[in-house]
Amino acid sequence: MASSLTCTGMIWALVSLLSAAASCVGFFMPYWLLGSQMDKPVSFGTFRRCSYPVRDEERQATIMLEQCGRYASFQGIPSVEWRICTVVTGVGCGLLLLVALTAVMGCCISELISRTIGRAAGGMQFLGGSCQIGWAYYCTGAGATSAILLCTWLACFAGKKQKQYPY
Repeated sequence: MASSLTCTGMIWALVSLLSAAASCVGFFMPYWLLGSQMDKPVSFGTFRRCSYPVRDEERQATIMLEQCGRYASFQGIPSVEWRICTVVTGVGCGLLLLVALTAVMGCCISELISRTIGRAAGGMQFLGGSCQIGWAYYCTGAGATSAILLCTWLACFAGKKQKQYPY
C-alpha cells in the first residue's frame, strides 16, 4: 500500500487524530465549569449541562433537576458568549476532524498529501485549534494546543516531495 506521507507525516496523522478526538470529547462533555447550587454538584459546557434548577409550579418552588442533557434550543444556552463559544468550538472541532481524517487517508493513498497540502492542513489545524473549569475544558484545550503546536509543525514535513514530470 502506497502512502503519500513521510515518517513524520505518519506521526502527524496519529497526533492529529488524537488531538481531534480530545477536542471533540471535551466539546461534547458538560464538565467545562464545575460548582454547586442548592447543595448539589452542578456542571455545564458549551451546549450541555448537569444538575440545573427548574421551577416546580405545583409546589411553587425551585428544585434541582439532577440529570444531564442538552439545552432545549440554541437560544436556551445561557448567554451570547456561550453561544458564540459553542459555534466557534464546534467549527474548530470540525476542522480538526477534517484534517485528521485527511491525514489518516494520506497514510493509505499515494500522492494525496503533498508538502503544500500538508502546510495548508497545518494552517487549518492552527485555526481550528484555537479554542478557549472542569476536565472537559482542559481536554478541549489540550487537543487544541497539540493541534496548534505539534500538529502544525509536523504537517510542514508530512508530505513527500512531488515527482517532477518532464512535460
